[in-house]
Amino acid sequence: MIRGVGVDIVEITRVREVSEQWGDRFLRRVFTAGELEHCLQKFNPHQHLAARFAAKEAVSKALATGWGGDFRWTDVEVVNDSSGKPQIVFHGRLREKLASSIIHVSLSHADTHVVAMALIEDNAL
Repeated sequence: MIRGVGVDIVEITRVREVSEQWGDRFLRRVFTAGELEHCLQKFNPHQHLAARFAAKEAVSKALATGWGGDFRWTDVEVVNDSSGKPQIVFHGRLREKLASSIIHVSLSHADTHVVAMALIEDNAL
């Protein structure tokens, strides 16, 4: 059963501007150490950071909880499997709350924008 669907689009320049203005304070609040390690080694790191930001927003929308309460930016981590496919890993209270759920995520990059779609499927019947 589908629990929720979320989509988000982000301007890459906006993520670049915010990260230049706030530096590590912004980056460490929003991204996990693994996400930063992955993105900051890329040719265009802000494009990859923006994609992860959009994925976190899409997951938040799919959960219909917003960013308040128990939900934190770093509770949602975007990782890539060996083929490069993005996957969501939950941390904190979300890990237990969504243990029986399947999360599908898709990311797309263009020159100026990134888009992410997340679908949460409850595995319990």
